[in-house]
Amino acid sequence: MPVPNFSAGGIATPADAALMMQLGAEAIFVGSGIFMKERATPLDVENDPKERAEAVSRAKAIVVATTHYNDPKILAEVAAQVTGTMTGLAAASIEEKDQLQTRGW
Repeated sequence: MPVPNFSAGGIATPADAALMMQLGAEAIFVGSGIFMKERATPLDVENDPKERAEAVSRAKAIVVATTHYNDPKILAEVAAQVTGTMTGLAAASIEEKDQLQTRGW
């Protein structure tokens, strides 16, 4: 029985999804990152129509990017349509106690 190659972890933008597909994934898992806003706090999709629209916009763009991962024109269009912004997290700003490479054996 064939087993698909899934990609997961940190996929929160159309570019992330397209890159994973270009690298050979057959499917992707999209996590809660699509429900985060620029202050790294969750969107209030239950009570705020604007924030719900932002999450829906990002989710739809990720679906399109996954489907058309080899078409740069479509990828640019969907990336431009995503509302709201997301900021990254510099690895240097993560406290040592929260870094995975310092845990375990």
